[in-house]
Amino acid sequence: MELKFDIFETMALATVVFYLGKYLKKKVKALSKYCIPAAVIGGIIFALLMLILKITNIATINLDITLQNIFMTAFFTSIGYTASLKILKKGGIKVVIFLVLAILLVICQDILGASLALLFNLDPLLGLCTASIPMVGGHGTAGSFGPLLEKMGIAGATTVSFASATFGLVMGSFIGGFVAKNLIERNNIKTPKESHDKSIPVSDFHEDDKAILCHKKLMNGASWIFLAMGIGSIISNFIQDLGLTFPSYIGAMIAAAIIRNICDMRKVRLEEKEIEAIGGISLSFFLSMALMGLKLWELFDLALPMIVMLMGQTVLMGLFSYFIIFRVMGKNYDAAVFASASCGFGMGATPNAVANMDALTSKYGFAPTPYFVVPIVGCLFIDFANSAIITLFINILH
Repeated sequence: MELKFDIFETMALATVVFYLGKYLKKKVKALSKYCIPAAVIGGIIFALLMLILKITNIATINLDITLQNIFMTAFFTSIGYTASLKILKKGGIKVVIFLVLAILLVICQDILGASLALLFNLDPLLGLCTASIPMVGGHGTAGSFGPLLEKMGIAGATTVSFASATFGLVMGSFIGGFVAKNLIERNNIKTPKESHDKSIPVSDFHEDDKAILCHKKLMNGASWIFLAMGIGSIISNFIQDLGLTFPSYIGAMIAAAIIRNICDMRKVRLEEKEIEAIGGISLSFFLSMALMGLKLWELFDLALPMIVMLMGQTVLMGLFSYFIIFRVMGKNYDAAVFASASCGFGMGATPNAVANMDALTSKYGFAPTPYFVVPIVGCLFIDFANSAIITLFINILH
């Protein structure tokens, strides 16, 4: 039996899937502890249902994912609007140093992923699906580059990317505390006995149920996003004519970054909160739809290589944070907190990095500098740099 869902039915189903994940995240503590997104939880459950229906030959489900690309581009456009050189400059030298280290980590992850794939006689592009695409990039980047690689003939790229991103969320949270604890104890680092200021000086990562809805600001935010998407389409077509392979949202990200910095120079106000909110909504629907379409049966033949490649990425992240992040960031308590945070966003997402820091500082004491630097790099700049580096690797390896 074949079940076909049109665009409206697919959106309704994606909505149900998202809220199912939201419900389960509240009920299952482990899902909340490791900061697993609601869209990922619900999407994977639906993908498992699809797997059962296929294996038992009961039914196949076809979804109309026309809106998926629009949601994806809208989300990454909102990311582009955060790429402010003014903010980078204000962050000081620590922000620049940590960003450089994060970029170095991305390069190491991609080299390791491609190398291990070749070891198993797999296409090195499939190795990128266990590298910075899902690790530093997370589910959002996995959902954009996976389909792109599949169009290039890399079977199972999307499924491998999403599976790796989910693994990274859990493992990044697990090793963050382990690395930092060992650094503090083995180096006899003096730590604050208690936190006198438990506030996080940047933004928190929880939903604000008390926000006031303003039609004018929301309309302005949506307009900025669509403007950048339109200009970005022209930029993407121009770059594509050069013969380069890249995801469709790159042009929109570039356009948004240019607009943001022009507005900063001209002191034109952008509705940042509204742009962020629209981007967040777009990400939720994009991830729900992308995960709903996962073909989990494609993982069967890749089980052993995936395990080896993902464990390789875990070891790399642990060693990188232990020996490089810690040393470069000062070999002190703040550096240990930076190392813990790196494991969070280096294998998962910025909320995981903040969760790692929260767990560490609640025991050893508050560290204001990492709380300021990590969200700036993790939320504003690393996604931009990661996409550029992945695009470079794809064009080199293809």
